[in-house]
Amino acid sequence: MGLTPQGTPATGETADWFTRLGFTGMTSSWAFVLIYFFTLLSLGCLIARKLLRFHWRNYAFYMNHIGLWLVLFAAGIGYADMERYVMHVREGEVEWRVYDSEGVVKELPIAIQLNDFDMEEYPPQLTVIDRQSGAPQPVVKPDYYQIDTKSPKGHLDGWDIQLEEYIHHAVRNSDSTYREVPMPGASPAARIQAVRKADGSKASGWVCGGNQAQLYMTLPLNEQLCVVMTAPEPKSFTSDVEVYMPDGVTKKGVLEVNKPLRIESWTIYQYGYDNKAGRLSSYSSMELVYDPWIIPVYIGFALIALGSVAMIWNGRLVKRRKENDERNDNDSPEKE
Repeated sequence: MGLTPQGTPATGETADWFTRLGFTGMTSSWAFVLIYFFTLLSLGCLIARKLLRFHWRNYAFYMNHIGLWLVLFAAGIGYADMERYVMHVREGEVEWRVYDSEGVVKELPIAIQLNDFDMEEYPPQLTVIDRQSGAPQPVVKPDYYQIDTKSPKGHLDGWDIQLEEYIHHAVRNSDSTYREVPMPGASPAARIQAVRKADGSKASGWVCGGNQAQLYMTLPLNEQLCVVMTAPEPKSFTSDVEVYMPDGVTKKGVLEVNKPLRIESWTIYQYGYDNKAGRLSSYSSMELVYDPWIIPVYIGFALIALGSVAMIWNGRLVKRRKENDERNDNDSPEKE
């Protein structure tokens, strides 16, 4: 299954022989289902036979095999009952509705309130573009200078760039200057000096990438070229949320990528945001996964872990007992 791409052909698309044989849908093929069923059956029979002759010294065997059976059973049943949704929640609002694959609104038994959406960004890059076409220069392999206050010198398409000042959260102070103001509408801005290697011509001023709250600013080099700032790449983005359940249970938390929030049988992941707005995104996208069998799976893994530790411990005891027996045999007087 890990060697072939899994998926179903799109509507109207003709399935090839590889798909007809079931290699692209292993978990839904009869062969997989039968193998899965007989694995559970044989493992269950083995456990039942051992339990009929129950003995405490086999506790490691019981934990390992019962845990494995529980994981396989709960994972198989849970795969059929698992539900996935993507919910878009606006800042300061409560949402409980999602759209299914057919675009129909569906109400969920869970509500999420987005208290705040925040994003950290890397410093942007500078590049030289053609003022007519907007193409980065050189066209074949464009040059980019990653803004770094510890390395203030760079080279762009035959121009030496000197970073004189950088403000990560800047707003316009006048038509051609910027000042630092940590506010939602702020954007990175840099004051640079560009010197052309060929003839020594110079240009200096502010460059800003802009956003939805303020206009961008470029630094003209000549009639054909200018320096621009690229959009900053996201470093991390978080959502401060509060989750409500029908039974009155609530839970607060901060969602981050790979740091989900779990409540009852729901797992909530940070999914995305408005890519065009960036830090000014008015909503946060969250993926909701409903899996009522996740707790039995965790219990099964816990039993497997405990059983493995018990087997290691028992193995050490058996080894120590054999060493003691051998030592006692060597110390005993030989029979005539």
